[in-house]
Amino acid sequence: MKLFSSNASPYVRKVRVVIREAGLTGQVEEMPVSTSLLESDAALTAANPLARIPSLARDDGPTLYDSRVICRYLDAKAQAGLYPEARLWEVLTLEATADGILDSAVTGIAYEKRLRPADKVMDEWIDSHWAKIARAVKVVNDRWMSHLAGPLDMGQIALGCALGYLDFRHDQYGWRKECDALAAWYETFAQREAMKATAPA
Repeated sequence: MKLFSSNASPYVRKVRVVIREAGLTGQVEEMPVSTSLLESDAALTAANPLARIPSLARDDGPTLYDSRVICRYLDAKAQAGLYPEARLWEVLTLEATADGILDSAVTGIAYEKRLRPADKVMDEWIDSHWAKIARAVKVVNDRWMSHLAGPLDMGQIALGCALGYLDFRHDQYGWRKECDALAAWYETFAQREAMKATAPA
């Protein structure tokens, strides 16, 4: 299998962490590509008409894309148990919350600043997306700590990658404010070997 990837993408990082946690490192070749909203990599476009990363090319089927699809596939392939049936809806909801944080952090804030001329950047747009992120982080801190204290699952991985991206691109906003429990959890989670090996750069 070949993973079209970028070390800076938090969506790709989710997949890269799963590969390592599921023991699939030797079965997936990582293929870094240079692609953007304005210019797509040709090899990536050939594999995925949407030209988005992550994309997972397989020998025995069509290319898979969307990080949640790829992570679910790799978990099933390795039987890693990252989507335990007894906690499935909680895991999927936490993963969706983490991806929502990333959607606002990447598309809502990072792209707004990166793609628009400085005089066209909408501060109100950025503020509204940060408000969504802050609410989501606070809810996880207030309601999800018992889940985060449980066995490793995909919700935890997705959340760890989302918080890592906030540190990487948006540290100035300070997501840890009033979220001491979550900050302490993340400090420990970030020391997992799979997290350290996939730190954004």
